[in-house]
Amino acid sequence: MNWSERISPTVNAIPPSGIRRFFDIVADMKGVISLGVGEPDFVTPWHIRESCVYGLQQGYTAYTSNHGLLELRQEIAQRFQHEYGVTYDPRSEALITVGVSEALDLALRAILNPGDEVLIPEPCYVSYTACVLLAGGTPVTVPTTMDNEFRVTTAQLEALVTPRTKALLIGYPNNPTGAIMPKDELEAVAAFAEKHDLIVISDEIYGDLTYSGKHTCFSSLPGMRERTILLNGFSKAYAMTGWRIGYALANPVFIAAMTKIHQYTMLCAPITAQVAAIEALKNGQCNMQKMVDEYNRRRRIMVDGFNKIGLKCFEPKGAFYIFPSIKETGLTSLQFAEELLTQEKVALVPGDAFGASGEGFVRCSYASSTANLTEALERIGRFVKRYL
Repeated sequence: MNWSERISPTVNAIPPSGIRRFFDIVADMKGVISLGVGEPDFVTPWHIRESCVYGLQQGYTAYTSNHGLLELRQEIAQRFQHEYGVTYDPRSEALITVGVSEALDLALRAILNPGDEVLIPEPCYVSYTACVLLAGGTPVTVPTTMDNEFRVTTAQLEALVTPRTKALLIGYPNNPTGAIMPKDELEAVAAFAEKHDLIVISDEIYGDLTYSGKHTCFSSLPGMRERTILLNGFSKAYAMTGWRIGYALANPVFIAAMTKIHQYTMLCAPITAQVAAIEALKNGQCNMQKMVDEYNRRRRIMVDGFNKIGLKCFEPKGAFYIFPSIKETGLTSLQFAEELLTQEKVALVPGDAFGASGEGFVRCSYASSTANLTEALERIGRFVKRYL
């Protein structure tokens, strides 16, 4: 029997993650410097880990409410009120999820009917298009370019919106490019969403990793609170990737729909991770700022390094990625990544893993030690000289 014929055609049509493919290759090689996976190289601060240990000692091992611990939802709501001036009811407008990835999946499944279109600025995180497809929607990618620092414009959106467009999915600061959107440009996007009566899913997991100005919370913009499903979490800014703790903030109708799916498929996020997240919000700002400052320092090392090598790149303003162009080498993104890994043992992610408009680029994470970044740049420089 051909068992592959029994698999959903939608699932069969979705390619495996380009990020994980290179991660798996690196795992079997020695001497590789990996700049591929977007994971902080910092260990979760001890006071956060200690709160989890204390919780286990106290017997915090049970299920929580489907919505998550009320104390955690209250802390999140308080932070958004303080930081961005946007108010959420922690009882009905907040949902704790197993990472932001689950929150994204829930949001799309909650709002999409078969064939509904979702506008997605590209390059984008690898899960966006796949999750839209798995939810029965139709992804409509909106190519952005380095000439405009990978910022989407309303003109680009207007050219692709149709009567079937249901939502706009954005992620700024952006993975993989490190791009951010200035407040005035986000306001223009907000006006576009209101004009076409779109739901906006705003992935702001890298919001705290903003190096130029202050992050703009999309739901804080005029008229956007009621039509925005805001996604965020603790993985990046608090170095808590393996804890798998995220959340969604939205109006009660959206949250209720997402919770309905969540309660049947996931039930609740791990209580130990929720306890740790409470501690992170209460007492984690100092350690978080130290990590952000260190990422900022490394960011400058990478920008200077690629400029010296001769690979064009714009200065990333957020997240911890840099997205240099490798077009002048004459190699495709995949060829560049594979040859660099083989010849110099540096692992990067080919840009086309983040959509067709990522072709001609590679993503490098600078969530690695200064020593690794310096050595990686030297190896990349050696490699590039063979092709320029």
